[in-house]
Amino acid sequence: MRRLFGSVRARATLAATVVVAVALVAAGAAVLLSLRSNLIDEAGTQAERAARNVAADLSGGTPYTGLELDDDEPVQVVDGDGRLVAATEHLERISGTGVTEVQPQPSAGGTGGAGATPGTGGTGDSKDSGDSGDAEDSDDDTQGDDAAGDDRSALEPGEIADDVRLTAGSATIDGKSADYRFAAVEVEVPDKGTLTVYAGASLDPEQSAVDTAQTVMLVGFPLLLGVVAAVTWLVTRRALRPVEGIRAEMAAITASEDLARRVPVPDTHDEVARLARTTNETLAALETSVERQRRFVADASHELRSPIASLRTQLEVAAAHPELLDLDGAVEDTVRLQRLAADLLLLARLDAGERVTDARIELGALVRERAAGRAGVTVRADAVEVTGSRGQLERVLDNLLDNARRHARSEVAVTVRRDGDRRAVVEVADDGDGVPPEDRERIFERFVRLDEARARDDGGAGLGLAIARDVAARHGGTLTVRDAPAGGALFELRLPLA
Repeated sequence: MRRLFGSVRARATLAATVVVAVALVAAGAAVLLSLRSNLIDEAGTQAERAARNVAADLSGGTPYTGLELDDDEPVQVVDGDGRLVAATEHLERISGTGVTEVQPQPSAGGTGGAGATPGTGGTGDSKDSGDSGDAEDSDDDTQGDDAAGDDRSALEPGEIADDVRLTAGSATIDGKSADYRFAAVEVEVPDKGTLTVYAGASLDPEQSAVDTAQTVMLVGFPLLLGVVAAVTWLVTRRALRPVEGIRAEMAAITASEDLARRVPVPDTHDEVARLARTTNETLAALETSVERQRRFVADASHELRSPIASLRTQLEVAAAHPELLDLDGAVEDTVRLQRLAADLLLLARLDAGERVTDARIELGALVRERAAGRAGVTVRADAVEVTGSRGQLERVLDNLLDNARRHARSEVAVTVRRDGDRRAVVEVADDGDGVPPEDRERIFERFVRLDEARARDDGGAGLGLAIARDVAARHGGTLTVRDAPAGGALFELRLPLA
C-alpha cells in the first residue's frame, strides 16, 4: 500500500477522490432529506385539500350517504363522540387517525352513516349519542385535546376550522396497503355538531421518487468519482511533468559532474518555475564554489611547488657540495613555505565556516601592539572596542601592515577612529605608488599579484589581502582601498562597534 501511494500523483488522486466522495455523500444526503421533506409536505397539502373538500360538503348540508369520497384514498368522518359516521368504501384497515373503525356506525336516533342500510338517514345528532368510540392519540403533529376542544367551542355553525393536524399512518383499501399522510380538519355542522374529517394522501409516489433519486445517486456517484480520479491523475501528471524534467536533469548533472548544465525552466509563473530558477541559481553558486575551489587548489599547488623545489635544490646541492650550502636561502624558503601553509590553512578554516568568537577587543591597543617594532610605521589610535576573534583580527592587521610596508617608499600611517555610534575605522596608508582604480577589487582575489616578479621575490603569494577581506566580512565589516593623501594606497577597515 505504501508503494502504491508512494508518488505525489497517486496521493493527490486519492486525496481528491476522497474529498469529492465525502462532499457527494453529504450533498446527496442533504438532497434526499430535502426531497423527502418537500414530498411529504406536498402529500400533506393534498390530504388537507381533500379533507377541506369533504368538510365543505358537510358544512353545506350534504348527508353522510351523499358524500363523494375517493375510492383510492382513505377518508373518515368522526363525530364529536368519536364515532365513525362516514368512511371510504372498501376501507379495510387504517392507522394514524386515532379511529381504527372502518365501517360507519348508526347513530342513536336511527340515522346511519355512509355504510348503513339503504333508506336510513344520516342526520343523527352527536349530542344524543351515549357511546363514545375508543380514540387513540395522534403522533407528534397533532395538537392537544384541550386546544381541539377550544377550537370546537369557537366554531360557528357551517364554519370550517383553519387549523389542520397532520399525522402519518397507513391504510388498506380493497386489499392494497400503503403509507399515507393524514390531514384532520374540523367542521361545525348544524344538527350534527362538530365533525372531524380525516383524509389521507398516499406516500408511495413520494417514496418512489426518493428511491429513484437514491438509485440515480448510487449509480452516478461511482462514475463521477471515477471521472474525478482520472482527471486528477491526468492533470497531476501534466502539472508534475516539469518536476520530472528537473529531476531527470539533476540526475544527469550528478552523473556527468558537469555543473555548467542547468535544469529546464517551464514557461509558467508557478511554484515549479520558481523551483527550477532557484535550482539553477543553486547550481550556478555551486559551480562558482567548485571552480573557486579548483582554482584555489591549482594556485596553492603552484605556489607550494616553487619554495619546495627551491628548498630541495639547495639541499641536494648541499648534499653533494657542502661548501656550497646557502643556509640563508634555505631558511628563507622554509619561512616562506611556513607562511604559505599557514595562509592556506586559515583560508581552509574560513571556507569551512569557522565561527567568529564574540570576545571584546580594544582595537586601538591591538593596532599599537601589531605595529610595534615595524620601522616607518606611525600610529594614531583612539580607544574603540569591537567584538570578534582576536587571532583573526591580528592576521588582518599584520597583512595590511606587511602589504603597506612592502609598497611604501618611506612611511606607513595607521589611524584608528570611531565613525559615529556604529562603526570603528582602521586606516592604513602608505606613500607608495598606490593601486590603479581598475585593480582595486582584483587585488582582493586569491593568488593575485600586480607585480608578479617583485611579489615572488618578497615571498608574497597573493593571499594576504584576500584573507583580510574574508575575515572582515565574517566580522560584519568591510575592507576597501582608495588613494591616500600622500599619494599611495589607503586601506580602510570598517568593523561594527561592540
